[in-house]
Amino acid sequence: MTNREEAEVQISELDLLASMFPYEEEFTVTDQLAVAELKHYVENESSEMPSSKVQFILNVKPEVSNASMVEFSMACALPLKYPTVLPEITVRSSLLSRSQQIHLNSDLKTYLMQNCSVTTSNAMQSEDITFTRLWIYSHHIYNKQKRKNIIDWAKELSLSGFCMPGKPGVVCVEGLQSSCEEFWSRVRRLTWKRILIRHREDVSLEGGGHAEIQKQRKFSTLEEKCFDAHGARGNHMDLGQLYHFLEEKGCADIFQMYFGVEGH
Repeated sequence: MTNREEAEVQISELDLLASMFPYEEEFTVTDQLAVAELKHYVENESSEMPSSKVQFILNVKPEVSNASMVEFSMACALPLKYPTVLPEITVRSSLLSRSQQIHLNSDLKTYLMQNCSVTTSNAMQSEDITFTRLWIYSHHIYNKQKRKNIIDWAKELSLSGFCMPGKPGVVCVEGLQSSCEEFWSRVRRLTWKRILIRHREDVSLEGGGHAEIQKQRKFSTLEEKCFDAHGARGNHMDLGQLYHFLEEKGCADIFQMYFGVEGH
């Protein structure tokens, strides 16, 4: 399938969704510029590939009131190569707990990978069933909005780990490789004095099911961890406590990678 054929499929599916869900509160395209670029490309008015992904939100409400039926919204981003590449889908609901949403989105991604027929290269197939853990170092993490973004994006992408604010800042995220890379792509676009991936772990999964993914996790969710903050601005953490935390999680060797000395 050519790039233009893929773009035509995306336009057709958007038109179909708009006819199925005609009300704005049901179906909303969140980036109209991306759709305009896509149509411009399909109509042969541009030889350049669109630069932005088409993104939309679908709000689903049960027609019959039932305590066991939960209202939810589905946020979807179509990669430029969709349908050759799987869509990025995240389901949210105020009636589901954080852990329920994490499990639901993890199961959904696994289902898409195992049951949706897409034409991919062997390299992409391998990437789709890789579990990744990123160890990110920042010169400092103070800004409250950045700290909120880190937690919210990890939740959205079904990633677990932790964030240690202060100076230096430490972030660990783990989950599906595609989700970790999306997280890093968003984080690095923010303004930082210095930020980099200090260490990366990739584990190829057999089957890539939810149980196998959960087995690889060292953290249950992503939360902010503060270790006896001190210093004039209260922005320095007790690195000894950080070391013991990492040791409890089976990650003690990471401490030396970050700080160049053995922890104790």
